[in-house]
Amino acid sequence: MRDFHLPGRSAVYATNGMCATSHPLAAGIAIDTLKRGGNAVDAAIAGAILLGVCEPQMTGLGGDMFALIAEGGEVSGLNASGRAPAGLDAEALRAEGHDAVPPYSVHAVSVPGAVDGFCRLAEERGRLGLADILGPVIPYFENGVPVAPRVADDWSKATHLSGDGRRHFLVDGQAPAAGTRFALPGQADVLRRIARNCRAGFYEGEVAEDLVTSLRALGGTHSQNDLDAQSCEWVTPISGPYRGAELIELPPNGSGATALLMARMLERFDLSSLDPFGAERAHLEAEAAKLAYDARNRFIADPDHVTRLDHMLSEETAARLADLIDPERAMPAPPPLAEAVHRDTIYITVVDRDGMMVSLIYSVFHSFGSGLASAKFGIGFQNRAAGFNLTPGHPNEAGGGKRPMHTIIPALLHREGRIEMSFGVMGGAYQPNGHVRLISNLLDHGLDLQAAIDGPRCFGALGPLDIENGYGAEVRAALEAKGHVLRQPETAIGGAQAIRLTEDGVMIGASDPRKDGCALGY
Repeated sequence: MRDFHLPGRSAVYATNGMCATSHPLAAGIAIDTLKRGGNAVDAAIAGAILLGVCEPQMTGLGGDMFALIAEGGEVSGLNASGRAPAGLDAEALRAEGHDAVPPYSVHAVSVPGAVDGFCRLAEERGRLGLADILGPVIPYFENGVPVAPRVADDWSKATHLSGDGRRHFLVDGQAPAAGTRFALPGQADVLRRIARNCRAGFYEGEVAEDLVTSLRALGGTHSQNDLDAQSCEWVTPISGPYRGAELIELPPNGSGATALLMARMLERFDLSSLDPFGAERAHLEAEAAKLAYDARNRFIADPDHVTRLDHMLSEETAARLADLIDPERAMPAPPPLAEAVHRDTIYITVVDRDGMMVSLIYSVFHSFGSGLASAKFGIGFQNRAAGFNLTPGHPNEAGGGKRPMHTIIPALLHREGRIEMSFGVMGGAYQPNGHVRLISNLLDHGLDLQAAIDGPRCFGALGPLDIENGYGAEVRAALEAKGHVLRQPETAIGGAQAIRLTEDGVMIGASDPRKDGCALGY
């Protein structure tokens, strides 16, 4: 129980339906969708798509999406990530002098996968149909929404918008301040076409022509054939143990396996005996993250190119890596990443009255993706192909038709014979670490769901140890004594959303104060 004398928020309790996400308007429209007779899939689609105008720096129709769905004791996964255009050539990029895919160039633009995924979800797992789902969403794109405070702060830091990206995503040439009304009328037109014709409304006809023509004008190799070839797919989730529970993730090209490996390593330490926000716990987490992320960089790639995933997920691997951790001394950081990393995405989770859970994540990768947009309709282009590397022969080497290593990962938690929680932790590369920290806060330290999200975070997998203001001077000094180089992150680390479902059907929702959103139920 939190101290009600201090600032904070309570978890939200309800029984008919619940949504947790990073913007109140999106949570509200998800609840409205449930009240209109939609199921959790319908509600998640409505809320996620609305976030494209509420948080355009984080997500949009030009991005990718992943989802986990739990229903009737069964869990299924959807990979709606886009592929690189057939013409992407790693050797040509190396010949131009690049050692990584330039993140804010047309070369980093992969085919949008999210719309194809939303159409598949609505058709196969939804109840209302896309036209009904999108009807209440479209006016927000047409008329605009007031920019929220965290969104305005993110927007002000996005300096790489160019060309049509600047024209569609700036107001009078500037990032809008909080309270400024922002609209995307071109995307409203696109949504009307999707509502009428589903996938064909986006990947064919005028919208497709706008996408291809705009990318070609920027020097891209993208073609109508690349759009035609885009297809999401149902995948079998992967899972691993933690303290008697089971963490459920999606397989590569997502990075869920990184969370599973990190959890297996940390399970070998008695974290429950440590201060949840002390130096010892932060140190062990940072060391496990270095090792798990190093494995990620070696093994995770397009599912058709992944190598040794079983090795990465084995108990023996976790044990051998855990033995490398010195509780008193920080190890060197792993080699610098060739793949781009970032801290921008949206996550939404919905649970309906029938107990269906949807865990969905939807992103354009970096803030405003590539910073580029289509000329006519203003579709912001993701830069997910910056998640490739240019190392010859590497499983994640850039190549035409391949899907890059992805950072965005939805999750579920299974315990005592049932799916207990749907959750996600935004924050780009932080996400696997964030998943493990959240479930450790719950299972090792007994924190309630909102407190588990609120607590301070640090992240040391990629070099210096980023550490939030919530850690005091004594903790910082102890971490430096162990050899960590501390760094103040530009923004708060990540942003979590979660819903737990009790055995008697009570939904408990929590939303991260690092974002503008909330959990809503009815």
